Amino acid sequence: MNKKLFFLLVVLMSLSLIGIIFVQGYWIKSTIDDREEQFSYNAKQVLLNVADEIQNRELESYWFRFDSINKNNSSLNGVTLTEYFSSGRDNLKNQSQFQAEAILEEDYKISSGFLGSGEDSILFTKLINKRVTNIVKKSLDKESLTAQQQIERMVRMKDVEKESLRRLIADVTDKLPIHTRVSEETIEKLITEELEKRDIQTNFEYAVFSNSIATNLHSDNFSLDHPGTYGVPLFVNQNGKSNYRLLVNFMGKKEVVLSSVILMASLSIIFTLIIVIAYSSALSQLIKQRQISQIKTDFINNMTHEFKTPIATINLALDAIKNPKIINDQEKVSRYLKMIKDENKRMHAQVENVLRISKLEKNELDLKKERLQLHDIIEDAVTHVELIVEDRGGYVQTHFAALKSSILANEDHFTNVIVNILDNAVKYSPNEPKIDIYTENVKDKIILKIRDQGAGMSKIVQKRIFEKFYREHTGNIHNVKGHGLGLAYARQIIEDHHGDIYVESEKGKGSTFIIKLPLIS
Repeated sequence: MNKKLFFLLVVLMSLSLIGIIFVQGYWIKSTIDDREEQFSYNAKQVLLNVADEIQNRELESYWFRFDSINKNNSSLNGVTLTEYFSSGRDNLKNQSQFQAEAILEEDYKISSGFLGSGEDSILFTKLINKRVTNIVKKSLDKESLTAQQQIERMVRMKDVEKESLRRLIADVTDKLPIHTRVSEETIEKLITEELEKRDIQTNFEYAVFSNSIATNLHSDNFSLDHPGTYGVPLFVNQNGKSNYRLLVNFMGKKEVVLSSVILMASLSIIFTLIIVIAYSSALSQLIKQRQISQIKTDFINNMTHEFKTPIATINLALDAIKNPKIINDQEKVSRYLKMIKDENKRMHAQVENVLRISKLEKNELDLKKERLQLHDIIEDAVTHVELIVEDRGGYVQTHFAALKSSILANEDHFTNVIVNILDNAVKYSPNEPKIDIYTENVKDKIILKIRDQGAGMSKIVQKRIFEKFYREHTGNIHNVKGHGLGLAYARQIIEDHHGDIYVESEKGKGSTFIIKLPLIS
């Protein structure tokens, strides 16, 4: 895949995923905001209804007490106040007047205990008469009221009395302490009932404040700073003003708001996570496939380069042997035949490495293990490279500190592992190869260290050095021959022997390959 096309595809997929996440987040936030607004509206309605009910109950309690006094008055026994109202017509002013004439004749007092006032008594009927007269005066059309209209007007007189009583009660109760007007039990009961009506399941705390000062009407755990606090005025007068405010903490506001969207939000988050995971997996696979494609391309190029030289050498040797001048020279013929044999052996070794890796991945490689001495395997592996090392002026030295070296291993494959590591140490030493081999016992394991003083490698290369076909990129320069299979093969063989292999290296200061293997007794 073209690099630019690959990058564009990744960018488009990433932007699409970010867009999906943004839309889902925006939807969840909008839904929560809507639910919170709905909760706030319902909470306000609950408090308004509670405040109205408290005020209405206060009025009704005084009205019933007045009505009881009225009915028990001997001079008014069996007659309601409204029945004493009569209508008249002033033709000069074109007005109809309703007056409580009988009450004026039978004035009576209400004791101070009725309203809790400090006054001895109140001339209630005269007050009623005055206000009634003011309320019911009304200009009429030229035609007089019918009998039915007059009856309806007299029936509504009881509401007039209530209005007058309401004003009187408001004048007096405004001076009373708040705890005498409503109890904590009443507030709590009314709030609970209103919440149940609206199916709002939440705990609450409440308090009544007077001009921003707390009164003694409050629950135990009320907090003025709680985020779920709502308030409404309490005991509003005729002018729409109030000295008191009922505040309520809805403790479960967050739970109520979230409970309505938690299912859809959870499903949305889960599906989004699935998309993110699927996207990440697809992107990872795409990158890996691209890396594998690049590695395979490099492998083919390397293998082509590795085979090209020996094939060319063999062709030259064969052409030389065909030369009549050389074919009779046994020394030169022997030399060319040896070159052909060596190059053929080299190509055969490369093919064997590829086949070994393939068989290891398919679990087809037959690894027959037996009791061996690791020191003996190391000594044998050294013999495969010591001539090359000596030819370049270097050395291979062993430092066997391990007292026990018995392992369960396959001799051929494990020897190949150590030879591959030693061969790399020789290849990646730009100067004389200087290789030291150490062994030591740690608990029930033997540790093998192969240290060189070669070119070393970066941290990035160290992480990938054991990957199949991997070789450090050096542009188009092939200073070191190989196809990136030796260390991949070594790792798989060591892991099959229940061991571990890793590398410690620093660029320009050499590398140390460390192998840990279990001992056998």
